[in-house]
Amino acid sequence: MTSIQSPTQLGRALRAARKQLHLTQPQLALAAGVGVRFIVDLEAGKPTLRLENVLRVVDALGGELHLSGLPPVATNDAQEDSNHAA
Repeated sequence: MTSIQSPTQLGRALRAARKQLHLTQPQLALAAGVGVRFIVDLEAGKPTLRLENVLRVVDALGGELHLSGLPPVATNDAQEDSNHAA
């Protein structure tokens, strides 16, 4: 597991994962449904990118996010999603 504490560290980790998978930036952009410029900015550590798109890139690379050090929260994902949609 990789500890990420800054946008720059996230960008480096995702770039390393992309390269390990032998993907180009355009290939990853296509797989994640984002633009190439988004991948470039993400890998450069731009701090103001949309979280939704960051998660799409992480998913396209076969990864997932885990939060540690926070109190556990018991939620029902479907209920939480419908609450945010209202």
